[in-house]
Amino acid sequence: MIQLSALTKAFGDRVLFDHVTWQITDRERVGLCGPNGAGKTTLMRLMAGLEESDSGAILKPATLTVGYLPQDGLAHSGRTLFEEASTAFGALLDMKAEMHALEARLGDQSIPEAEHDAMLHRYSDLQDAFRVHDGYSIELKTATVLQGLGFSPSDFERNTETFSGGWQMRIALAKLLLGQPSLLLLDEPTNHLDLEARNWLEEYLNAYPHAAILVSHDRFFLDAVVTRIADLTLRTLTDYHTNYSGYLAEHHERIEAMRKAKREQDEEVARVKMFIDRFRYQATKASQVQSRVKMLEKIVPIEVPPERKKIHFDFPTCAKSGRTVLELAHARKAYGDVVVFKDLNLHIERGDRIALVGPNGVGKSTLMRMLSGEEAPDRGQRTLGHNVITQYFAQDEATRLDPAPTVYESLASGSPLHMVPMIRNILGGFLFSGDDVYKHVRVLSGGERTRLAVARMLLRPSNTLLLDEPTNHLDLDSKEVLLDALVDYGGTLVFVSHDRYFVERLATKIIEIGHGDAVPYPGTYKDFLWHKEHAEGREGRERREGREGKKKNVGRVLPDPPDRRAQRTRPTSEGETRKPPSREHKKKADAEARRKNREAQARRTRIEEIEARIAECEAALRAIEQEMSAPGFYEDRAVAQPVIDRHQALMWQVGDLMHRWEELQTANTLDTGPLTRS
Repeated sequence: MIQLSALTKAFGDRVLFDHVTWQITDRERVGLCGPNGAGKTTLMRLMAGLEESDSGAILKPATLTVGYLPQDGLAHSGRTLFEEASTAFGALLDMKAEMHALEARLGDQSIPEAEHDAMLHRYSDLQDAFRVHDGYSIELKTATVLQGLGFSPSDFERNTETFSGGWQMRIALAKLLLGQPSLLLLDEPTNHLDLEARNWLEEYLNAYPHAAILVSHDRFFLDAVVTRIADLTLRTLTDYHTNYSGYLAEHHERIEAMRKAKREQDEEVARVKMFIDRFRYQATKASQVQSRVKMLEKIVPIEVPPERKKIHFDFPTCAKSGRTVLELAHARKAYGDVVVFKDLNLHIERGDRIALVGPNGVGKSTLMRMLSGEEAPDRGQRTLGHNVITQYFAQDEATRLDPAPTVYESLASGSPLHMVPMIRNILGGFLFSGDDVYKHVRVLSGGERTRLAVARMLLRPSNTLLLDEPTNHLDLDSKEVLLDALVDYGGTLVFVSHDRYFVERLATKIIEIGHGDAVPYPGTYKDFLWHKEHAEGREGRERREGREGKKKNVGRVLPDPPDRRAQRTRPTSEGETRKPPSREHKKKADAEARRKNREAQARRTRIEEIEARIAECEAALRAIEQEMSAPGFYEDRAVAQPVIDRHQALMWQVGDLMHRWEELQTANTLDTGPLTRS
């Protein structure tokens, strides 16, 4: 489909690609990886035809169409959202307009017969082509993609200029997906997507009928989508026919083998040089010295990428908080006529690791601001627990940094003394190296400011972290530094993140935000998705059963109410009376009543068993929580993790038991009246 042949590209004395030869075939989904600054974006722009190479060529068929999505910088105006997205079908829309024009002209009787026949033939050809290219489903396809990317139907008629920068990039992505180019080039497509939109995009790309090349810092997204990784290191491309997790393992093995070969080569060169230096001036060894000199000249030095130091550190120590960390009671929050939360009740305990999930715009950031105390609820109460020291990382944290100090000074101010020696290591982990640490904050880009704000947060002592999208603008290595630190963090964590891998690694409880409420789900994000999928399945079955029940009742005589049955036993005008129910009918009714009584009794027995199991689980939870609250519990992660996992499993088990208890209670209420749980 597309082939790079001896491609070379340099900026000044910095060479990005050196005689690179590489190709991609149809329907492949390739992840383009490599260190920051290696040239991933430049390579995409070369394939898109937006830049020219210094030498070499890019070979592609004349019929190849290429769609390129940059990281940012796109804007749309002058149309509604639906009209703008529909422009992806430009050829079909032109065909549709020509068909409408022909329809109007065909009704003109003054047109000569020969021209009329030609118009009919043209109209027939257009109609066939329009149908073959699925033109009659343009509206359906457009609405499906827009809603998949997070737009609501009410947005369809909004003018595109009213959308913010992140939503502008979603519009551009929607147009690319609808256009279905032969080669799709996506540079950080998930930067502006929430979790739901990312999950939808994963499914869409997995079913995409053509080739796609992706650059992404979302590890889970790459694992779910790509079938091959192209690693851009040392000015060349190396293929790994696996997903991102497999690439990490294979790449590590390859680099280690290269380093071993480099060490052996260096040792051999050192031995040869030692021989040359030792016998250079001895006539009897002259021929041997000359042969070794020629051998050294033929050696091609093995080049290995610089080894990036793995940075790991612990958060500054902080006093432990009380068991209750934060609580919102009957909180209401509105902005004008838009009610974000109606009657919110939320309880956060020490040790909770909570991920807030939900589509963009439902109130996740609003909830974070209320929890941090930056905004007060319009009604209700926020309660801060005993000895709680919070640290809040806002979405716009980068803009809050003082622009005057240098990068190093920004981290050093306010950091505990024992953390000062770690500052240079932490800055290196967030891509600030060499003289970068002496740059003033005011000259940093938006992404650099975000990385600095995250690094600054890691040096401040706290026992409760509130993080609103801390992974935005972080590369994969920087995310690993932050993730490793948060995994070992012993305090309470509440965060919003659109990085699925980040959420999977950290969260032990999910809170879904939406419809003015916050619904907690114990367990990981995978457990949350399982619960949502099965809940939707139950609702679908109930709806289907309801429809089937209605169909069965069509044309069937329904049982009469008691008063109608009594009327049927009264004398008729001829003096006749209806017969009372037969003895056989009465026996059937008695048997049905006994069956219902047995079922109700079985449900009561099952309810009692579930109540006993709930009581056992709650007792076990209290014992585990007492153990978790003991001083020093989190100091040994290997010992603490099994206890934390057991606590999480019990929480999930209690939730499942309570759900079954409520179902049985509802069923028995219909027969015997309401039950109460002891």
